[in-house]
Amino acid sequence: MDKVIERVLFTEEQIKSRVAELGRQLSREYEGKDFVVMGVLRGGAVFCADLIRAIDIPLELSFIEASSYKDATTPQGDVWVSYSKDFTAAGKHILIAEDIIDTGHTLKAVKERLLKEGALSVKTCCILNKPSRRQANITADYVGFDIPDEFVVGYGLDYASKYRNLPYIGILSRKVYEK
Repeated sequence: MDKVIERVLFTEEQIKSRVAELGRQLSREYEGKDFVVMGVLRGGAVFCADLIRAIDIPLELSFIEASSYKDATTPQGDVWVSYSKDFTAAGKHILIAEDIIDTGHTLKAVKERLLKEGALSVKTCCILNKPSRRQANITADYVGFDIPDEFVVGYGLDYASKYRNLPYIGILSRKVYEK
């Protein structure tokens, strides 16, 4: 798989270090609160798993599916959102753990839905932030790394459901998706 990566942006070691920093910060800020970490499937699952292990206070874990990409390299319009019926946002402080904020449409839709359902607060934490592509009026509360406008894979991020299992984050070669 490494043959399709043009350049590694963040190594496994850099990612581990930054996630540990985020975990310490979140532990301080959410101590004593009814705290839920909500991972965004599928891309955010890897980051979410590492992040909750870096947080040393009690928390509830939940997942939400949200997507706007399909099999493309750019968002494709409407955001589809779904989470388990037994989850209740009301009365909780929720942290959305997302792999990447690109246009911001997905994250904005998820945040608005949780607030509408009664969450006390909804903050966002992403491992990657791509501010140059932002279209929705949303800013991440916690960011691992800012990145340039490149198509990246690894550490949960994919292209056509592949490359999520790379332990680092790299720029995908255009020859993979420009056919």
